[in-house]
Amino acid sequence: MKTLTKATLLIGALALAACTNADRFGDGTDGTNLNGAGANTGVDPNAVGVGALDPSSPEYFNQTVGNKVLFAVDQSTLTAEGRQTLAGQAAWLQANPSYIAVIEGHADEQGTREYNLALGARRSNAVREYLVSQGIAGSRMRTLTYGKERPLAACSTEACYAQNRRAVTIISAGGLS
Repeated sequence: MKTLTKATLLIGALALAACTNADRFGDGTDGTNLNGAGANTGVDPNAVGVGALDPSSPEYFNQTVGNKVLFAVDQSTLTAEGRQTLAGQAAWLQANPSYIAVIEGHADEQGTREYNLALGARRSNAVREYLVSQGIAGSRMRTLTYGKERPLAACSTEACYAQNRRAVTIISAGGLS
């Protein structure tokens, strides 16, 4: 019985020790980890200001500014809340000119595939047009539509449908290809 207890404690200690390796998600060849920072960049991934705390980071954009706007059923018209989120996105994009945006349009599972692809396209274009009206260069943005192909929530209730009627702004450094 003592051997079983010792083995359990040893396994637990090893598991905890594995959790403290900061590079556990990196492959060790390029010095980067899941945060995109590491030895080769000279950035400490645990430093304050990296990631969601850094106002110029994509994580800050996604978590603080907001990368998603929701739409009403069969609509591509922006709501007041959506325009407020997009105003924040426009301000962030103005302050961070090295980033580009890909705007994804989505729909709920109701309706045909073709109808939802067209609706997703109208939603992503509505977001793009709003951002352009706020001074963001159209050359920094691209639109995509997924229709109902990439649901955020997969169930057949209004609460799920409402989450899937959206446009998502994905930002990244560099130019559009």
